[in-house]
Amino acid sequence: MKGRKFLLITVICLFTVSACKEKQTANQKTMPQKEKTTMKIQVVNNQTTILYKLNESDGAKQLCEQLPLKVKVENFSTNEKIFYPPKKLDTKNTPMANAKAGTLAYYEPWGNVVMFYGDFGKGQGLYELGNVISGKNDIQNLKGTITIAKLD
Repeated sequence: MKGRKFLLITVICLFTVSACKEKQTANQKTMPQKEKTTMKIQVVNNQTTILYKLNESDGAKQLCEQLPLKVKVENFSTNEKIFYPPKKLDTKNTPMANAKAGTLAYYEPWGNVVMFYGDFGKGQGLYELGNVISGKNDIQNLKGTITIAKLD
């Protein structure tokens, strides 16, 4: 008699656990997934437009929050243009950059955003914000005041 009761209780427990797992799986399928938003910005100078796709980092999000901007672009070295956003960016959760032509980066020690038109590599304090998707060959021609805005 005890053996039958034990067997009956075991079978009931197995059915209950099985039903719970099926319900959990069904709920996971119907729960909406968090949608990734793609952040894109455009840099405009005279007749030139350059488009960047930003990564999901804190630094990229903070740059986006400061837009639109009209800022002076400066030459730096032989492979980059730089500008200074009004507020410094937080680099928490922002990947270190291995900069190539088309990389958009943030140089934390000086607080400037860097648009690379030539390869650079890695540097202490250099964080990646995104990459060019259009106009890579035009970055080196930027001069004077640029307008930076979000794209929807």
